[in-house]
Amino acid sequence: MSTEPVRVVRHPDGVVELTLDAPGRSNALDLEMAEALRDATAQVAGDPGGAVLLRSTGATFCVGGDLRAFTGLGEGTGAYVHAVATAAHAAIHTLHELAVPVVTAVRGAAAGGGVGLALVGDIVLAARSARFRLAYTEVGLTPDCGASWFLPRLVGPRRATDLILTNRVLTGDDAERWGLVSRSVDDEELDSAAYEAAAGLAAGAGEALRAAKRLLREGTGEDLGRRLAEEARQIAALADGRGAQDRMAAFLGRPRKPESVS
Repeated sequence: MSTEPVRVVRHPDGVVELTLDAPGRSNALDLEMAEALRDATAQVAGDPGGAVLLRSTGATFCVGGDLRAFTGLGEGTGAYVHAVATAAHAAIHTLHELAVPVVTAVRGAAAGGGVGLALVGDIVLAARSARFRLAYTEVGLTPDCGASWFLPRLVGPRRATDLILTNRVLTGDDAERWGLVSRSVDDEELDSAAYEAAAGLAAGAGEALRAAKRLLREGTGEDLGRRLAEEARQIAALADGRGAQDRMAAFLGRPRKPESVS
């Protein structure tokens, strides 16, 4: 059995599975865990397959920073926390920038930095019993792992402020209603639903999925006119390709006309 706190498994169907595997510590982020996550995501980025599935073992997704590792360091606390955050942030940025779709499966608690890690997915599935809680201000800290960036974009500034300042808890169903996750599912269905979502994306029109993801990521804050022009350019470029033409013909139930041979 692997003793690595983060594992990468490549499946034949094109799904690359990235698993937080320190259940005895609730997948908390100490320096070892954060650096392992950074290194594993860099490995995934080198060959992300057709889709990436981010999940965890045990009853908890990730409780964020390991407060037990943070305490007792005296004047060295800030330097240690900065090192943990820097490594974790490198991992989150790498996942966010992946060209292929990322699916996240959240069960149990996602707290502190675990919230940002959960939200980095393009598709986020949560067990109904999942619990999302920022919890930073309760221990005298401020958000990290992208929480202050993801939350306003996903749920709006009012709700983001509520979550960060009051540390209120959202269940999986709450998180779906708020727009924090894509959908909530029964606990026993989470693993299969998340894998099926990733496998479906990996088997899909890869070039179109990557281009669509790029449009979504690049379009935030852009002038509508420029965005419309880029959409027209991109859809036309894909329509010229054999893959899209075959898929359109199949959708209509018609065989594609063979290319002429001169």
